[in-house]
Amino acid sequence: MKKAPALNAYAIFYLLFLYAPILLLPIFAFNDSRVVAFPLQGFTLQWFQEMLADQNLRNAAKNSLIIALSVATLSTVLGIFAARASVRYRFPGKAPIMGLIMLPLVLPEMIVAMALLVVLLSIGIPLSLFTVIIGQVLICTPFAVAILTSAFQSLDRSLEEAALDLGETPVSTFRLIVLPLVMPGILASFLICFTISFDEFIIANFLGSGQPILSVYIFGQFRFPAKVPSMLALGTLLVLMSIILLGIAEYFRRRGIAKAGGQASGGIL
Repeated sequence: MKKAPALNAYAIFYLLFLYAPILLLPIFAFNDSRVVAFPLQGFTLQWFQEMLADQNLRNAAKNSLIIALSVATLSTVLGIFAARASVRYRFPGKAPIMGLIMLPLVLPEMIVAMALLVVLLSIGIPLSLFTVIIGQVLICTPFAVAILTSAFQSLDRSLEEAALDLGETPVSTFRLIVLPLVMPGILASFLICFTISFDEFIIANFLGSGQPILSVYIFGQFRFPAKVPSMLALGTLLVLMSIILLGIAEYFRRRGIAKAGGQASGGIL
């Protein structure tokens, strides 16, 4: 195999460009100075204590948790139906319908947020946490469909056919045979949608109407230099949480494919 030094250099540069700013978060989160600059002044846990004592931050985190759990649940349920229909059935307009479902993956999120804002205001729906959930479900559902489509495609159809031949109804076959086999994919979809929703900013900012939401709250706090260290401490925890959740999601995705007899490829890990 030929060596490709240019490709290796590109990979190293890409990784540094992508992850170096993230690595700075824990460095300054434990730095004993409100000034985010080198040289470092020492080790401290003060910013984590200050972060945990912030009542506004706790309210924003609670609202974000409610939104993320709701969005992950709704997106995964919708993703199950869409992925099942895409893999198992033929119906008129299947390709255009699935294309429309997946369209938010390629649309700029700013455009989606502005369009939703105009529509919701024009039909008289007040902006609230509910409208944020609606917007984020639109964004997260394509991710759920992509993950669950892979899970349903790896499923052996002969298992369903055998259950039907033995007298099971389509509903009981889905509940007793299909659902347990695709459960790892469902869990992976839920965790990834939860992570996307919890970190999402644009739709939360447009449709939240001033409600305390974590991503919007963090953005607002960066206007005050004294608040920056505690926000860096929060960012460190969020990065750690995201890595753990995405790692668990990838584990369940690969487990589901292996359980169905397929070979895991691609993914996030």
